[in-house]
Amino acid sequence: MLEKVLIANRGEIALRIMRACRELGIKTVAVHSEADRDLKHVRLSDESVCIGPAASIDSYLNVPAVISAAEVTDTIGIHPGYGFLSENADFAERVKESGFVFIGPSPENIRVMGDKVAAIKTMKAAGVPCVPGSDGPLGDDTDTNLRVAKEIGYPIIIKASGGGGGRGMRVVHNEAALISSIALTKAEAGAAFNNDVVYMEKFLGNPRHIEVQVLSDEHGNAIHLGERDCSMQRRHQKVIEEAPAPGISDELRNKIGMQCANACLEFNYRGAGTFEFLYEDGEFYFIEMNTRIQVEHPVTEMVTGVDIVRQQLLIASGEPLEYKQSDIKIHGHAIECRLNAEHPDTFMPSPGMINNYHPPGGPGVRVDTHIYKGYSVPPYYDSMIGKLITHGNTRDIAMARMRGALSEVVIDGINTNIPLHQRLCSDAGFVAGGVNIHYLEKLLGIS
Repeated sequence: MLEKVLIANRGEIALRIMRACRELGIKTVAVHSEADRDLKHVRLSDESVCIGPAASIDSYLNVPAVISAAEVTDTIGIHPGYGFLSENADFAERVKESGFVFIGPSPENIRVMGDKVAAIKTMKAAGVPCVPGSDGPLGDDTDTNLRVAKEIGYPIIIKASGGGGGRGMRVVHNEAALISSIALTKAEAGAAFNNDVVYMEKFLGNPRHIEVQVLSDEHGNAIHLGERDCSMQRRHQKVIEEAPAPGISDELRNKIGMQCANACLEFNYRGAGTFEFLYEDGEFYFIEMNTRIQVEHPVTEMVTGVDIVRQQLLIASGEPLEYKQSDIKIHGHAIECRLNAEHPDTFMPSPGMINNYHPPGGPGVRVDTHIYKGYSVPPYYDSMIGKLITHGNTRDIAMARMRGALSEVVIDGINTNIPLHQRLCSDAGFVAGGVNIHYLEKLLGIS
């Protein structure tokens, strides 16, 4: 077992990791910026180290500072959480070379899955269904690009191989706009990701965003934990997630889940991971794999009873999975609302002091947050301040509990998006289930 783990992150996920370590008897080291001295996990961890100024580039993204903190505290493992350095293959490699255990997949896995073209090639070889596309990077030959697009069929979408988070994409509806769109996307990708490789895929008009959670160890075991529906999005950023996805049969769930688990064995994946798909007309199409813990992992934990962060720690310690696929059952339904410090209408960030805080309670209610009365939300980082999760025997019960929990929670002193969540959880379309990825933006009037 890892004796001591450095948590290379902040906020609610850092606190979540610390709690999982405590359950396993693992000591924790919290690294933090100068602006984050008062974070709850910093106060509660066994040791803490300030690694730089408020700006992420000088602290949480400062690899030498993180490694140095691990060295001076005699750390054994480093957990990157999500965001920041979690999918940075060079960081994972540096951790390994410095003699520490990276709590996540191998640098090779991260590198391949971080390159969308390489990831799609790997998935096709492993038998995972993918969106029809160019099957590789686009070159500079105009005739070839026009021919490939025609074979795929318009509309198509040009994507940056190194992109992510909704950036580096451009939809093309006709042949006349193709060549200029490729050039623009290449230029933007080169500037944003230092990688101007782009590829082409069929653009699906009204898909849902469904993802499959997997766990895989170094002993030849891999399982899936079912799927999540993350279709309620604004500008490609998830707002509400749920598990299981409405309308997905047990047969289809197991089919796509086993394809993902088997793929993990094919390319020797180790740790927790998420296969992301577009789902339309009963078909799944792979788009990318996230090689880290996901923000929305709690909904999967609620319906399966599996502590995913605990499994990450055990796998990194060299232990075999605690579960077999036959152990995994889906119980009821879970919904997660991301709570952000932002104006519910303009979405402008709202940092500042929390004057009063009261979490909701009751059966099937879970709150993952690092905030407390007197905590000051800094202006330097992502606006998410917590996650509200509800579970029930049915989706209707989980939804009713979410409406009740949203009415109970009190966060005074800053703006939050709670009013938006209250609106969405009473919206007839969302309550009915199965909305597509464009639903929220149409509801909000965002073009």
